[in-house]
Amino acid sequence: MPEDKSRPPQDRPWENGWTLDTSRTPGTRRLYLAGALAVVTIVACVAAIAATDNAVDAPSKTARDEGSGLISFSSQPATTLAPQGDSGLSSVSPTPKGPRQQGAEPTVTVTATPKPPKSTASKGSSSKPKPSVTYRSIRSVNYPDRYWHVDDGYVGLDPVRGSESREDSTFKQVKGLANASCYSFVTHDGKYLRHRNFVLRADGDDGSSLFEQDATFCPRDAAYTGATMLESVNYPGYFLRHENFVVRLERFEYSSQYLSDSSFQLVGGLA
Repeated sequence: MPEDKSRPPQDRPWENGWTLDTSRTPGTRRLYLAGALAVVTIVACVAAIAATDNAVDAPSKTARDEGSGLISFSSQPATTLAPQGDSGLSSVSPTPKGPRQQGAEPTVTVTATPKPPKSTASKGSSSKPKPSVTYRSIRSVNYPDRYWHVDDGYVGLDPVRGSESREDSTFKQVKGLANASCYSFVTHDGKYLRHRNFVLRADGDDGSSLFEQDATFCPRDAAYTGATMLESVNYPGYFLRHENFVVRLERFEYSSQYLSDSSFQLVGGLA
């Protein structure tokens, strides 16, 4: 039976001459276990991330499959800015709101029943009715017995006398040549009222852009009830007014004289 040799205490090698076994690195088993645990953890994390990505992509793919194949990334509808200035017709300063700043109440433009068109349809024929034509005579506010009147090609402010005077004081109101929301006025012989050298006159349409702008006037509220001010399209801030009984185009000014001279009533045609 082998002799049982007692193993010297290992906590005091310097006393009994026993040395540590250096052939194996201390804690190697623990390092192996820790490394294996880390690898398992990383693999689990990668698997979880892959599963999450697949779950997120599934609805998007379904939406693309069910839709038209076009996906819009816009958060709001596109808008178009309106161009600056007065329809690009002029770079003159914008129109002042003269009568509005005077505290005047909104007014209603006087209108008259248009003359019915004459029927030219024969019996048994079916034709669409012709659109009504609006005829106007333009009366001064501060001279109510005087109207716009064409005399020798120019427009003055005159009292009505006979049938010829009534005809020359009656105009066909049509959509503005340069702006359909404004007015143009046509004489009985087919000429248009236009400003030229800032004086209102009757001229034949030459088809030019300048003529169309000169012959277009936009209605504005006047300081007097039932009256209208007429502003030039290509000279914003300039209004038609009478001066020495001549109808002219002049810049707006804050004065009672200007407000009354530039206020007119558009009434039914006299002729």
